[in-house]
Amino acid sequence: MFKYPKVNYIGNKEKIAKWICDQFPQDAETLFDAFSGGCSLSYEAKYRGLEVYTNDVLKINYHIGNALIKNKESVLNKEDVDIIFSGEPFEGFMFNNYSEVYFFPEECKELDLYRKNIEKLGSEEKKSLAFTLIRRAMIRKMPYSRFNLNWDKIVQLRNEEYSYEKYKRRRAYHNQSFKFHFIKNLDEYNNAVFNNNKENKAYNDDVFNLLDKITADIIYLDPPYTGTMNNYFGFYGLVDDFINSKKTNPFENNFTDKKSISKLFDNLFSKLSNFKYWYLSYNNSSYPSKDELLYLLNKHSDNVKVMERKHVYKITGKEKKEINKEFLFIIENTSYGNINSDRTKQTFS
Repeated sequence: MFKYPKVNYIGNKEKIAKWICDQFPQDAETLFDAFSGGCSLSYEAKYRGLEVYTNDVLKINYHIGNALIKNKESVLNKEDVDIIFSGEPFEGFMFNNYSEVYFFPEECKELDLYRKNIEKLGSEEKKSLAFTLIRRAMIRKMPYSRFNLNWDKIVQLRNEEYSYEKYKRRRAYHNQSFKFHFIKNLDEYNNAVFNNNKENKAYNDDVFNLLDKITADIIYLDPPYTGTMNNYFGFYGLVDDFINSKKTNPFENNFTDKKSISKLFDNLFSKLSNFKYWYLSYNNSSYPSKDELLYLLNKHSDNVKVMERKHVYKITGKEKKEINKEFLFIIENTSYGNINSDRTKQTFS
């Protein structure tokens, strides 16, 4: 049995991926995971034999999809690891921009070396797997597993004596090397690669650019939850900077602005004609409300139902742990057959 590896992704659906996939109709063969994030849902769907298309606007999430979903057999061997960690660290993009911002200067020089060496690997899948493992290492060294702390706080929390005095945990893993974490997680990630005999794909684009280009039985929507800790660019954009060797700009259509979110959802729902079934994850702490989402969805389909269950995120405060609920909106596109019939007539006319 193949197992989804430890990714440490805020909002990850790892704990409820099986429950969500259990709701998929038996006639579904293809899935478009439009906001794939850490790809836990895509991984479960791939394991169940669906042909899966992942997409995320963050480059690092594309690489997770390329490494674990599209990838059929490429893994990193000892020679690949030797290539990644060979040579002398040097002052490059990470050193010049992020020394004593997120990492110590010597650590930034190491990242510059590893970024250069990853380009020497023999396939795009190997490169994606390497980026995914470096991401894991960067996350393990970062307090709270996200890149939105100031440097003074990072230094404080990486002090093992302070951590023990404050939290009764030394958190020594924050001070282990990137290479240590990479090697420690290597087998778990290699063993997660498998072939489900389908032509799975990975995309890195704004979802609105793909909705008329991809056709699938199911589209799964797991956008950031507006009004919660949902600043994914702020949390993980640094890894994109590392990959691109330049500072990247926040993306549009980020589903974080309360003023525009309802209009954005309405626009999104209006463009889903290529998909027979729509699945939308959301929770009770988010905006818009469950009732407003139902109102918007009912404008586009008369077959909408909602399931719910308790679901606790690691970042949720103690009080919210008791009241947090995950909603799963399930929509059958009632005009799907007519639309595809019209397309067939056009094709053969």
